[in-house]
Amino acid sequence: MTGRGRFITLEGSEGVGKTSNLDALIETLRAAGIEVLKTREPGGTPLAEEIRGLLLANRSEAVDPIAELLLVFAARAQHLATVIEPALATGTWVVSDRFTDATYAYQGGGRGGDERRIAVLEQMVQGELQPDLTLYLDLDPAIAAKRMTGRERDRFEREDRVFFERVRAAYLARAAAFSRIRVIDASPSLDAVQRSVRDCVSRFLRECGAIE
Repeated sequence: MTGRGRFITLEGSEGVGKTSNLDALIETLRAAGIEVLKTREPGGTPLAEEIRGLLLANRSEAVDPIAELLLVFAARAQHLATVIEPALATGTWVVSDRFTDATYAYQGGGRGGDERRIAVLEQMVQGELQPDLTLYLDLDPAIAAKRMTGRERDRFEREDRVFFERVRAAYLARAAAFSRIRVIDASPSLDAVQRSVRDCVSRFLRECGAIE
């Protein structure tokens, strides 16, 4: 394939099964003969991974919401400049576990941050770049919490159900506003969800002419 690569993101709250479904997404692309780079946010580069550690670490000090937001975009700026943009420019498709929709959901919806402030940083860091396709795995926070039972939790995973209900509402609001975001029900079995992921990606490949 020639030309600029496509940018696909996978979104969802904690406990929805993003890791397993990310593999299904990538397998579908590679089966179509597409070169794929897998990455994640926050993270994706050595510096951005260090920032990820700062963001996720449990700590006794309260983290100011603006400081958290700035750290998220600092990691994203590095990620875009050193990984995402160079890969897309060479024709490689990039698949990222989370991107800016997560910022609107977590730092906007969850934390109650001003979306106008997020939008300013979004424009500053990524300009007009947006994912070509976003798959959002949707799940009731109560079910997600049960799936995480017994798991060691990071700073975000320790938030209460009300926080994750706000996160979910923000994701669904964005899905209603942007046609690139496809909502996938994450409540059935893993096999069923993976079939939905593969079907959605296959439709996108046909829509953009990557396959017949």
